[in-house]
Amino acid sequence: MTKTMFGPAFTEDGTLFRHWAPLHQSVSLKIEGGATRPMQPTEDGWHRCMVADARAGARYRFVLPDGREVPDPASRFQPQDVHGPSEVVDLSAYRWKTGDWTGRPWEEMVIYELHIGCFTPQGTFRAAIERLDHLRELGVTALQIMPLSDFPGRYNWGYDGVLPYAPDSSYGRPEDFMALVDAAHERGISVFLDAVYNHFGPDGNYIPSYAPLFTDHHKTPWGHGINYDGDGSEMIREFIIENAIYWISEFRLDGFRFDAVHAIKDDSTEHLLHALARRIRAAAGGRQVHLIVENEENDSDLLLRDENGESRLFTAQWNDDLHHVLHIAATGETFGYYADYVGDAHKLGRALAEGFVFQGEHMPYRGGSRGRPSGHLPPAAFVSFIQNHDQIGNRALGDRIMASSPTDAVKAVTSIYLLAPQIPMLFMGEEWGAREPFPFFCDFDEELNEKVRMGRRKELSRLPGFDADERLDPTAPSTFAAAKLDWSKCALSGMLEFYRTLLGLRHRRIVPLLKGAGDGNAAYRSAGSTLAVDWVLAGDRRLHLDANLGNEAAALLSRRDEGETIFRLGGSDGGQLAPWTVIWSISKGEGLA
Repeated sequence: MTKTMFGPAFTEDGTLFRHWAPLHQSVSLKIEGGATRPMQPTEDGWHRCMVADARAGARYRFVLPDGREVPDPASRFQPQDVHGPSEVVDLSAYRWKTGDWTGRPWEEMVIYELHIGCFTPQGTFRAAIERLDHLRELGVTALQIMPLSDFPGRYNWGYDGVLPYAPDSSYGRPEDFMALVDAAHERGISVFLDAVYNHFGPDGNYIPSYAPLFTDHHKTPWGHGINYDGDGSEMIREFIIENAIYWISEFRLDGFRFDAVHAIKDDSTEHLLHALARRIRAAAGGRQVHLIVENEENDSDLLLRDENGESRLFTAQWNDDLHHVLHIAATGETFGYYADYVGDAHKLGRALAEGFVFQGEHMPYRGGSRGRPSGHLPPAAFVSFIQNHDQIGNRALGDRIMASSPTDAVKAVTSIYLLAPQIPMLFMGEEWGAREPFPFFCDFDEELNEKVRMGRRKELSRLPGFDADERLDPTAPSTFAAAKLDWSKCALSGMLEFYRTLLGLRHRRIVPLLKGAGDGNAAYRSAGSTLAVDWVLAGDRRLHLDANLGNEAAALLSRRDEGETIFRLGGSDGGQLAPWTVIWSISKGEGLA
């Protein structure tokens, strides 16, 4: 097992229980079915207790001086939810079938974001295994699983986790998650986990009662920031960094998507993000591990490459800018933050060729500047999508783009993002045009539930529908139930073959051109609804896109007599592109348009 400072440790003498509680001079250990034992304190705030007869399956709590019983903050499993006892788990007992798995190159990634509770009717790790063959045949090469850290209640998006070492018990046991990762690797599919290190959930977080978890020097949308740079922060930082290494080492994950890193506030000499990237890569050894960020600030410095083209810190960032321009093209919606992306195809061209639309310019919705230059980065530094949990869940009814947009428009934007040299990410069910919504959902006590209802309404007040009487209640069981995929509709879909064809083409023709592609070798032109983009990729190959994302025919912006056309949706005639036409071609040695 991985050596960690936190959580139970198996030794020749028994099980060593460890609890960092610097705010108390005494702590006791209570094991179910046994006596309460005093723990031995040390000067550095640790309390330890060796128990000779404690084995896997034992359930325990720590008892604070005021009599309060709390779970282990590094609990490996919480069979009775966040307020119940922790369970000793021997992860080394799992027998891996894929011990020689070392990962896949980043350029090969086709990511599939999923929520374990909604991916299948059963909502478990074991049930998800049954759908892996479908994903492999589709062309998916990586799962990105929404947060698993134990959260309170029966259902949750996962961003309210409070015990980051324990996969939520509603999905199964830790060994079940191991089995899912193992099964994915058997099929050549990498597994990434969405990790939340910017806040803890509002219910079940006992750490502040015995350790300096928060600081009032930093503010976040959830309140005080996590103490990554004040008194006692060294151990808080280690708790988080070891957590990431724990998932990589014990569960053999292939990387992370780090949630809202702009909200991780840290004035230390080495920012927590830098320490995370450094330590994770060191722990992975020779395995290929990929680190993705969500970053509202569009900080391109986190994505810099070294002289060999390898990531210095993070592999890629979710590119919300590209989502927004594609969403506007397909739907015509211009409310809220979409208003800042309205215009001709210029913004779409910039997002495809350079990554970010906003690279330091003023963004009215934010009321200030946003972003840094990104055109010097390779296209694989960005993850593209037309749907994800946020962009669906930020809608009052949680409706998907497929629910109301014309099929021609959806197919056009799909064929752009799946064949562009950025790394594509699907949201579960997208491949067959699933229409089940994915609204925000959680399950707290009634007082917290009401705060969530009001908070969501206030937070998203600038988006339509959140002031309507018929808006969804995020705390209702029916809201969670509505989000579950209906797999019976998959086989009836005409969209599924379209996705398979595009992803097959991507793996055959696009992926081989991404490894070694130079930085900043892209150019674009636009006029009205039409767009032409060129990328110079590996082997001096030029990938070229012509598109008309409008309802009227429009003039072609480039010559069509050169290169090999590898994909065509719609048509062109006499220098005109028909509505919703997308044409991809490849040529050699021609430079940029």
